Amino acid sequence: MPYKLNIFSKILILLVLLLIPIVLLYSFTNRITNRVVQDQIQSSNLNQLSFFMHQLDADVERLAMSPVILGSDPYVREYIDRYNAPDYDMLKEQSRIIQKLSLQSVSSGWVNELTIATPKEKQVLSSSIFVNGTDSWPWQRAIQRTWTYEQREGDKGVGSFIREISEPIRAQTVEQANVLYQVRFSVQNMIQLLDVYKKDKRSDPFLLGEQQAIILNSSSNASIAGIIRAEFEKKGLPESGQLQIDIQKQEYLVSYVKSEQLGWYLVDYVPVQKILAPITMTRNLFYGSIALLLMLSVLAAFLLYRNVQIPIGKMIQSVQKVKRGDLSARIDYKAKNEFDFLIQRFNEMATQIQVLVEDVYVEKIRSREATLKQLQSQIHPHFLYNSLFFIINSAEMEDKESVVAMAQNLAEFYRYTTRVEKQTVRLQEELHLVTHYLNIQQLRIHRLTYDIAIPDDMLNEQVPRLILQPLVENAIVHGIERSITSNRITITGEQEDGWNRVIVEDSGPGLTPEGLAKLTKQLQSPMSDDIGCGTWNVHHRLLYQFGEGSGLTFHLSKQGGLRADLTWKRETRQEALPAAKENRP
Repeated sequence: MPYKLNIFSKILILLVLLLIPIVLLYSFTNRITNRVVQDQIQSSNLNQLSFFMHQLDADVERLAMSPVILGSDPYVREYIDRYNAPDYDMLKEQSRIIQKLSLQSVSSGWVNELTIATPKEKQVLSSSIFVNGTDSWPWQRAIQRTWTYEQREGDKGVGSFIREISEPIRAQTVEQANVLYQVRFSVQNMIQLLDVYKKDKRSDPFLLGEQQAIILNSSSNASIAGIIRAEFEKKGLPESGQLQIDIQKQEYLVSYVKSEQLGWYLVDYVPVQKILAPITMTRNLFYGSIALLLMLSVLAAFLLYRNVQIPIGKMIQSVQKVKRGDLSARIDYKAKNEFDFLIQRFNEMATQIQVLVEDVYVEKIRSREATLKQLQSQIHPHFLYNSLFFIINSAEMEDKESVVAMAQNLAEFYRYTTRVEKQTVRLQEELHLVTHYLNIQQLRIHRLTYDIAIPDDMLNEQVPRLILQPLVENAIVHGIERSITSNRITITGEQEDGWNRVIVEDSGPGLTPEGLAKLTKQLQSPMSDDIGCGTWNVHHRLLYQFGEGSGLTFHLSKQGGLRADLTWKRETRQEALPAAKENRP
C-alpha cells in the first residue's frame, strides 16, 4: 500500500516550499538593493564633494581678484607713480594704503594677507604687521603667478597659498617688476572648512597636492591619508572620480575632486561596511525572523496534528463504517476541543441516518406550477426601490410628468407580474410588459432608445409568462449601463419553417468569443451563481413546454453588443391553451 502523507507532513512541506522562494527572492532583491544603494551613496558622496570643492574654488577665486582690485585702486596708482616726487607725502600715503589693505583683507571671509612690493625701492606695504616694511622680503625669486603652496618661517609649520601679479605683466622675476601685488591665505582657513564638511558625516576629508603635500582636517587619521596618497601616486587620476582601496583589511570608498584654482585634490574616504550597515542589519533581522517563523510554524503544525488530524482520522474511520452499511458505528474519542461537538453530533446523526435516507428517497418535488410561479418572485427588488426613489426625487423636483409616467408604467408592470391565474399568455401581452419596463428604464436612463418590430402574425402566439422581460433586463444591466456610448435595444420577430423567433439585441460592449461559448455552456448546465436565474429559467421553461429545439441562444450582435434569440415551435401553440386553462386556480 503506498504511503500517504498526513496533514502534519503536508503542512511542513508546504511551509518549506513557501519559505524557500521567499528567502531566494529576498536574497536576490537584497543583492540588487545593496548594489543600488551603494551606487546612490557613491554618487551622493561624489556630488557633495564636488559641491564643497566648488564653494572652496569660489572663495579662492574671490581672493585671486584682490591683486587686480589693488592694481586699479587710484590711491595705489598715485603711490606708485609719485613715489619719489618731492611734493608727495610718502609716509602719509603709505599709512593710508596699509589701512586700505587691512580693510580689504578683513572684508574677505578668509584670513588673508594683501601685500604691495616695489622691488626698485625695496619697499613692502602689507596688511600684516609682521610683513609690513620687512627687510627679509625675498626679492631674488620667480613671480608666483599661480597659486603656490609654501611654508614660511615663523608660521609654526602651518603652510599658506600665495599668488602674485606684477607690472609689467611680462616680468618673470621679482627684480624685473616695477610693482608686485601679492595675496596670501593660510591653510588654516581650509582646515576649518574641512572640519565643517566632516561634521555630522561618516567621512574624513583632506587635501592632497603635488610633491606629497597634504592638508588634513583637525581629526584626520594621518596613517590612512598617507596610504591613500601612496595609492594616488601610483595611478594617474582624472579630475574627479571614485575608487575602492583595501586599507588595514577593510574596504574603503575613496572619492576625489580636483580644484580648478589650486590644482589640489579634495579627497574623502568612508568604510564601505559602514555604508551598508543598515542593509546588513535588515538582512540579518530578516533571516532571524524567517528562522523564528519556521520554528513557530513547526510548533503550530504539531499542535494542528494533535488537535485536528487525530480527531479527523477517528471521524474518517467511523464515516467509512457507515458507508459500508454499519450504521452502529460510533466515535469513542475525547478531543477536548471543538471536535467534541462534531463527534457528538456525528453520533446523533448515525442514529437517525436510516430515517433520513428513507425520507430523502421518498421525497420528490417536481411541481411545474410551483416552478413557474416562483419565477414571479425572482424579480430583483432593487428595480422597485430604484423606481420609487425616482418618483420621490421627481416629486421633490416638482417634475409632475415624470412622476405620472413612472407611476403609470410601474403600476402596469406590477399588475401584470403579480397575476398568477394564467402561466401562458399571448406574445402581445409580454410585449406590453416589456414596453412598460423600457419606459421605466428610459425615465432613469435618458440616453436609452428602443425599437420593437414584431409581425402581426406572431402577436397571438402563446408563450410562458415573463419570458421576455429577463432578457431585456440583462441587455440593460450588462449592455447599456456598462458603456456610456451604448443606448439602443432592438426587439424583432420572425417566423420560418414552423418556428417562432424573438430577437433581443443591444448596442453594448458585447462578449468575447470565449465568453460567449462559456455562457452557452452554462445554459445547458444546472443553474449556478455564474448565470442569472432569470436567463436560465427562460431557456429551460421554453425547452420544457415546447420540446427539443426550443430555448434560448446567444450570438454576437451586428450592433456590436449581444444578441439573444428566443425560439419555440408554432405547432405547440394550440396545445398550450388547454394546459393554461387547467392551471387556473
